[in-house]
Amino acid sequence: MPGIPLAFLSSIGDSLVATVPVTLVLAAIFTVLDHFWACNPGKPWWRRRELVTDIVYWFFVPWLARVVRIGLLVLAAGFFFGMHTPEQLAAFYDNGHGPLAALPLAAQAVILLIVSDFMLYWIHRTFHGGAWWKYHAVHHAPEEVDWLSAARFHPVNLVLGPVAVDVCMLLAGISPDAMVWLAPFTTFHSAFVHANLRWTLGPLKYVIATPVFHRWHHTGLDEGGNTNFSPTFPVWDLLFGTFRMPENVLPERYGADDPAMPTSFHEQLVYPFKAR
Repeated sequence: MPGIPLAFLSSIGDSLVATVPVTLVLAAIFTVLDHFWACNPGKPWWRRRELVTDIVYWFFVPWLARVVRIGLLVLAAGFFFGMHTPEQLAAFYDNGHGPLAALPLAAQAVILLIVSDFMLYWIHRTFHGGAWWKYHAVHHAPEEVDWLSAARFHPVNLVLGPVAVDVCMLLAGISPDAMVWLAPFTTFHSAFVHANLRWTLGPLKYVIATPVFHRWHHTGLDEGGNTNFSPTFPVWDLLFGTFRMPENVLPERYGADDPAMPTSFHEQLVYPFKAR
């Protein structure tokens, strides 16, 4: 028992060590890009009204995702594969265990990228309806969307979305190393599509999600907020009729259209449980 607080603090420290350098690099990149190619005029990202809230999410979400992912994986490994000892669990997490584990890492990475994107498309659409929306509305709350907005996820949305997909892929045999390979791309691309950039990338807008593509998704629900659900590949939106990219028009107004939505981190954590 005495080791639990130390392990908890250690996990926070490890997350900070991993997140701080990445944050500094992304901040430098998007400060320059936003200066020259901003989609919407206004204050730079470091002067936005809800900067503190976004920073808290930016450091909280990776830590929470890591802790919950490992916890769920331990439970699932015991339930599905009968692995309970520390040695078995360590080997399971390090090497993968499942039908896809025998594939080369490159093949695993490709499968992970495509299958997880397809799963997240449908999970994303689900969170836009019914009782699920109040959790996802937290992500749509900012009226000034920028690269830091990428991490603003309510824990329920996070666990039942990206974390659950990761655990499913790991149980299918995808090696954690494949996730490590893709991590730089997924981290950068998530920040990229939320950045205040007017880039559509021309015909590549049908191949990979761009800032304008995703900024339409952050507009009001009656304008474009119920379109462009794909995290990475717009092909899912094209196939299922949710693609929106008007020619020569840029999105201008963002937010969840909910005057009751609070702006602070702690208030947003409890907001879905109070919302009707």
